[in-house]
Amino acid sequence: MAELRTDRLTLRRWRDSDLEPWAAMNADPEVREHLGALLTREQSDGSVALFQAEFDQRGYGWWAVEVRATGEFIGFAGLDQVDDGMPFTGVEIGWRLARSAWGHGYATEAALSVLSHGFDTLDFPEILAVTTATNLRSQAVMRRIGMTRDPADDFDDPTVPEGPLRPNVLYRITRSTRT
Repeated sequence: MAELRTDRLTLRRWRDSDLEPWAAMNADPEVREHLGALLTREQSDGSVALFQAEFDQRGYGWWAVEVRATGEFIGFAGLDQVDDGMPFTGVEIGWRLARSAWGHGYATEAALSVLSHGFDTLDFPEILAVTTATNLRSQAVMRRIGMTRDPADDFDDPTVPEGPLRPNVLYRITRSTRT
């Protein structure tokens, strides 16, 4: 598994020491605002086990993100296969950071590193990003990393019940259009 480094961040394999802060993030209503229900500690730990298994199987997935200067775990970023049942297919980029890490440019920095890895190392022709229509912060990151949105691609997530989390937006970037 490749470890990615930026000026301020390390994207790396998950460690046991990440489980507690990851669970705290998944129990934070503000972090989960656009994701749905809060996760229990068991669900949170299970997600890390799944992340590691998928990474081992595919060679890419969700990296744990830490601040290089302090070693502090601040969340995750990476690539994943679009879930079955969605109205499109492909590889999706994503990120989730602890509230204390918001507003520092970390999501953009991590996402740019992940995009480079996806295009230059994994040779993906296109990478997608999906979020709820109300998640303006993530949409801003998508635009900052060069992704574009065609409103015709917006969709209602079939895995989410009716409500504010169902309308979603889809952003795209291709290897040939990235800056």
